[in-house]
Amino acid sequence: MRGVGLIFNIYVANQVGQEAIGIFSLVMSVYLFAITFASSGIGLACTCIVSEEIEKNDFASGLKAVRTCMFFSLILGLSSSILLFMFSPIISDVWLQGSVSKMPIYTICLGLPLISISSVIDGYFSSTGKSFKIAISDFFELSIKIISTIFLLKYTVNEGIDAICCSLILGDVISEFFSFLLNILLFYFDRKKMSKKRSYVKNMGKRILKISFPVAITSYIRSGLSSLKQFLIPMRLQISGLNYSLAISKYGLITGMAMPILMFASFFINSFSALLVPEYARLLAGKNFNRMKTVCDKIFNITFIFSFLVAAIFLFFANEVSLMVYQNLDVALYLRLLAPLVIFMYIDNVIDNMLKGMQAQFHVMCVNICDLLITISIIYFVVPVLGVNGYLVSIIVSEIFNFTVSFLLLKKKLNLHFDFWHFCVKPFLIVILAFFFCSFIPIQNENFYIYAILKICCFISFYIVLIFR
Repeated sequence: MRGVGLIFNIYVANQVGQEAIGIFSLVMSVYLFAITFASSGIGLACTCIVSEEIEKNDFASGLKAVRTCMFFSLILGLSSSILLFMFSPIISDVWLQGSVSKMPIYTICLGLPLISISSVIDGYFSSTGKSFKIAISDFFELSIKIISTIFLLKYTVNEGIDAICCSLILGDVISEFFSFLLNILLFYFDRKKMSKKRSYVKNMGKRILKISFPVAITSYIRSGLSSLKQFLIPMRLQISGLNYSLAISKYGLITGMAMPILMFASFFINSFSALLVPEYARLLAGKNFNRMKTVCDKIFNITFIFSFLVAAIFLFFANEVSLMVYQNLDVALYLRLLAPLVIFMYIDNVIDNMLKGMQAQFHVMCVNICDLLITISIIYFVVPVLGVNGYLVSIIVSEIFNFTVSFLLLKKKLNLHFDFWHFCVKPFLIVILAFFFCSFIPIQNENFYIYAILKICCFISFYIVLIFR
């Protein structure tokens, strides 16, 4: 699914251009903030509480938690839509500098209640170990999104940036609607299999709010700061000497084109890292701390081996990847410069989910907020002086800071012993050796795509052989 999604995003980027991708990324930052308010940590609360109740074999209380979470999410989703509708003129005229009309913002309002309820159902399936149902829903949603967006772009791609943004947002809303219907059906049939025994559950709303409220508040701050950061980037780039169109293009090139490529392979990590939340919630409920350390060691070993490989591919083969994906070398420089950050980004994702499962979601959010404050300061003060290089500095500092603080927090909570040689030094040395051996293999083919794929596959083969010998 991630592969199909990436190909689809590449198709969209090649169809609409860097400037449209940049403006759409700004609109998406508004969308993501609205989603944050609509969900407000209720999905995470559902995951944690249902996991705990299943551990106690109290299925009736688990279902009660899901229903209560759905009620809260509906209220929040509707509230988010109303507030966004009211503030759409300000967002369009001030934040987006009139680059798009209010229509894309109005379109966002339609999908927020559906997204908030779906997040609760996803949390339920995650906690019950039925993540395959989430995958079915996601696959269905992605299929509808691709079909509807391609159809809409067919008629609007030449109608200007405003029409393009409307089409992209509407395609997403349509897919969310059908995904919501499927989620409701899957949940309805699944809950019938659980215990029908009724139980009187005290303070279920209080338990939900205890988990979701601190997450919600910090999420609002984090998402608000994140949106502010996204809007500041093109503004500060303009002060550095770029005109608005070029500033938006550079922003779209890095944020909308380079970063998705760097994060593409994270689907291997995300496939199991999200499951660490209910897993660690169950282990914490059973006070099985030794098992926590064992799981952490295994996950770290897998993730470091994989992330070093991915980072090396982008570092050594940036030109090949850029030409294969976008048919130009515009992205290659940024892939090469940001490639080492892949290691920090992938590991940090795993650590955050472990901490969330250990009821440390508030600490995770605080780390993210501090990270954003530092990043915004760099963007505000450094970008006008260094231009695009200042933006790159902000990304590098952000990822390293976030990883370092999150790792120290996990280490403290688990009293973890980190095997630096096994997790970091060994993969690093093997990456160098694999590239050295690969450089001696004569690979020739008139077709560039076949040549590039064979070259990268050769490197991967050497790496796998050496790392697991």
